[in-house]
Amino acid sequence: MGGCFSKPKPVELKIEVVLPEKERGKEELSASGKGSPLAYQGNGTARHFHAEERLPTPQPYPSPQDCVEATVCHVKDLENGQMREVELGWGKVLLVKDNGEFHALGHKCPHYGAPLVKGVLSRGRVRCPWHGACFNISTGDLEDFPGLDSLHKFQVKIEKEKVTVRASKQALQLQRRTKVMAKCISPSAGHSSGTNVLIVGAGAAGLVCAETLRQEGFSDRIVLCTLDRHLPYDRAKLSKSLDAQPEQLALRPKEFFRAYGIEMLTEAQVVTVDVRNKKAVFKDGFKLEYSKLLLAPGSSPKTLTCKGRDVENVFTIRTPEDANHVLRLARGRNAVVVGAGFLGMEVAAYLTEKAHSVSVVELEETPFRRFLGERVGRALMKMFENNHVKFYMQTEVLELRAQEGKLQEVVLKSSKVLRADVCVVGIGAVPATGFLRQSGISLDSRGFIPVNKMMQTNIPGVFAAGDAVTFPLAWRNNRKVNIPHWQMAHAQGRVAAQNMLAQEAEINTVPYLWTAMFGKSLRYAGYGEGFDDVIIQGDLEELKFVAFYTKGDEVIAVASMNYDPIVSKVAEVLASGRAIRKREVELFMLHSKYVCSAFPVDCSEPLLPPAQLSNPPTLPKSTPLLGTRL
Repeated sequence: MGGCFSKPKPVELKIEVVLPEKERGKEELSASGKGSPLAYQGNGTARHFHAEERLPTPQPYPSPQDCVEATVCHVKDLENGQMREVELGWGKVLLVKDNGEFHALGHKCPHYGAPLVKGVLSRGRVRCPWHGACFNISTGDLEDFPGLDSLHKFQVKIEKEKVTVRASKQALQLQRRTKVMAKCISPSAGHSSGTNVLIVGAGAAGLVCAETLRQEGFSDRIVLCTLDRHLPYDRAKLSKSLDAQPEQLALRPKEFFRAYGIEMLTEAQVVTVDVRNKKAVFKDGFKLEYSKLLLAPGSSPKTLTCKGRDVENVFTIRTPEDANHVLRLARGRNAVVVGAGFLGMEVAAYLTEKAHSVSVVELEETPFRRFLGERVGRALMKMFENNHVKFYMQTEVLELRAQEGKLQEVVLKSSKVLRADVCVVGIGAVPATGFLRQSGISLDSRGFIPVNKMMQTNIPGVFAAGDAVTFPLAWRNNRKVNIPHWQMAHAQGRVAAQNMLAQEAEINTVPYLWTAMFGKSLRYAGYGEGFDDVIIQGDLEELKFVAFYTKGDEVIAVASMNYDPIVSKVAEVLASGRAIRKREVELFMLHSKYVCSAFPVDCSEPLLPPAQLSNPPTLPKSTPLLGTRL
């Protein structure tokens, strides 16, 4: 385990006043989502922060000289439900008119910088067109994930039917706001064996849980432990950008953890949990007591079981070091990827311009078949083939052959022999919950941790979140599911924190994921397992399409490429609790002069103008769809 608690030292804690975000003088992450120069440089050890590590000095309230004010439009220039980007000189603002009121917010999503003006406005919030994050238009607060930060909210005044916006110059440039948080004032933090909240796992679920506790005013001790050598980072980026460095992937810089009293234990493995005595035992024998526990251990990648599985240069990508090593070995050489799921295909796409050859081995007929269906899978496969990726489908790896201990060939059950200098294995994962088997915390037959809507396990005070849990999916009739998505882990972490504080929150987010390959993004919302039909609008060959996945009479998921913001609109409909019926989509597709690009949630407009239909159906008022004319 890292050195944080190996030799305990008293830690002097001071009560500090946390000023509002608008007073803070330094941004912690850049708008691109990469770490600032202050980002943590991982050295493999965990430790308390030293006294000489200073926080940025808070700035006073902005003076009039630090603000900019401009008249941006007439009150009649925007209709209700419309959004517009307006320029203030020092930066742009998103102007929103909703229910007769104007709101001014940051114009870019803090997650990846998507233009929110192209997003979806509904139910008092705007949803990002790229990845589905939602922001309250009255406060700017982040209401649904992914991402960690909120939007700045700016002053709006109406005089003589003119709309004027006043904003801080600094806020216009930063385009993100970290919510005000409490700081640790608990004297127990000076003792190494006790804590109030212990979080096992420092991925998205664990970090969001810690942040939510502080945002909700929790000022006792929080300890966040991880097997990794780095502070929390964006693991989802690893397979998309194999050259990324830890500091570029960092979700928060080290100063953030010090500022808010979130203690980190890196390279720390919990081996048992004693729920009766509320104690976690680490691999090195160190014991840590807790009052509340979050289990977010994530998953462990499956590995090959074939002959030669222990040869060198065969990887499962779990860390930045793994990704960097694969890239070094693949440059100008032969790469084999086993598994045509998201990780494998992202790695293959990234390596096409770096490696001499890229081959993909997959047991199914087409990539993504179970997830996206045959037709979409084949379209994506063709995109890869056009980029010189070679596929070996409906076969498995029989043997890995080495020369001097290093990988040289991959032998397939089809008898094909592939030259290989490096092999990446992406054949799925299993929950990393082996350490809980004797704990009394319930595990299902596959090793997942069952939780209820409040992310509670069968043990009082013990919560679980992230890739290792099954939970009731509200809009699929509370079906127990496992959804290992980056966005879902964020949402579960927040719900767990809220219920540690007895807020009785329930998980109700709509699953949302994305991938990027060859500069093209695929977006997906919903839960499509068990779909029995796929309705496709657009051109699969041109990779400009939307696919609706249905089961019986109901749309249960949607995927798209180059069709924004359709996935965010469907997600917003599903989040409202309204159903989309298969018949609606089918009728809609019959009218080619309409593009499936808008799903109003106000339910005031029909799917198609009745005059367009020879025998207009009675459409459910729960989810009308709107066609937008070309």
